[in-house]
Amino acid sequence: MADKGDGTTARDAGSARDAGTGNVPEKAHEEVPEKAHEEVPERAHEKVPEKAHEEVPGPARDWTDGHVERWLPVLPGLDPDIEGAVTRMKKLTVYLRRIREQSLIDFDLERPEFDTLHKLAGRGGRASPSELAADLDLAPASVTGRLDGLESRGLIRRTPSKKDRRRVDVELTKSGRLIWLGAMDVLGHEEYRLLGVLSKDERAQFSDMLRRIMLVAEEGGGASWR
Repeated sequence: MADKGDGTTARDAGSARDAGTGNVPEKAHEEVPEKAHEEVPERAHEKVPEKAHEEVPGPARDWTDGHVERWLPVLPGLDPDIEGAVTRMKKLTVYLRRIREQSLIDFDLERPEFDTLHKLAGRGGRASPSELAADLDLAPASVTGRLDGLESRGLIRRTPSKKDRRRVDVELTKSGRLIWLGAMDVLGHEEYRLLGVLSKDERAQFSDMLRRIMLVAEEGGGASWR
């Protein structure tokens, strides 16, 4: 084997390279491109917009808030929570009454007519005139006049009683049921819309609180009605 003149053979030189003692290629010593050392763009150091630190606005105010504020200086002993709750219940009652009145206009019903259809529907669509009179807290003669008007419009019919052929029963016709349901749906839709701002659990809690109040109001029959 040829001698390289420095005491090593070509095989020795090859073995040295294989063992990693050869020179590292110049490419391995190249510096990392300057781009890798560039600074982070200034935008990354920008501050969070001040808007993110703005305070969360308080709850929205309604008409009753102003009402309570006006009366507190006049009546220093006024409980703002009681006054607020009672005032809101009153205004809500008035609001829902207006919705109902408009629904009756839309379906060409007088309030007494709607009440009669409502009581009749509540008895399954069939009742005696005396039962309706009791439900409506009216004299039988007054109920007879209402039934005459509703029957002429095809909203109810009078048929012989199934229990006593000498008596008559009042039945809700298909047209009467549709008109009653239509008027009910208008009010019902608005009730669902209003209470829809509460969760299911909140609605249950709200109903329970009102029940506790009503139990006190109904003591001694003071707030009972049919």
